[in-house]
Amino acid sequence: MLRQRQLALSDPAEWLGDWHPLAEQLGSAEGLVELGSLSSLLQHPPVVNLATLRTFLRDYQAQILAPIELPAIRAAHGHVSRNEIRELIAFDQQLASQNLVREFAVPSRRVGQFQLQKLRPLRDERGVQRYLQAVLSGEANGWHTLVYGLTLAIYSLPVRQGLLGYCHQTMRSFIYCAARTLQLSEAECSELFDECCADLPRLVEDLLRTEILA
Repeated sequence: MLRQRQLALSDPAEWLGDWHPLAEQLGSAEGLVELGSLSSLLQHPPVVNLATLRTFLRDYQAQILAPIELPAIRAAHGHVSRNEIRELIAFDQQLASQNLVREFAVPSRRVGQFQLQKLRPLRDERGVQRYLQAVLSGEANGWHTLVYGLTLAIYSLPVRQGLLGYCHQTMRSFIYCAARTLQLSEAECSELFDECCADLPRLVEDLLRTEILA
């Protein structure tokens, strides 16, 4: 068991791999990437070039990452750290009522449940087992953000590091997935990544500071 835990103590963002639940939607239709109903909610045009990709990433940060995903990760981390699994399940159900969450519910559940299953061997982690059973029974959804926050908590990884890691991996996933279709150079991808990540530490600090003041 100790060896299993040690093997998992890498960058917490790594379990997302190369894919965010939305990233796979950026690699289709020969460069005419239409995000469907999600694009409509973000009031965003199809991603067809570097300029529209940059705008999409800016809108994603403002409308999904900062107000929904980062708070969800932080809340899940707090609930699991305090052994509040009942509250975690209730929060999971609450997220299902949010319009933007519903728009990518299927890929979010797929990623989250896949990662949650990988934690199944941790039999001594009662919180993991209770949440897993709630997901298997249909009582909870297993959103990818909540499983990510749970992962940070059970491995006692710093929440600030975990939130920034999630942000960086998500930006990288979007950019490099779209790059295949848009034929972006490595230099363009690197420059866009640096540009998009410049304000992320402030987003994380604002979230953590707000919770302290509350």
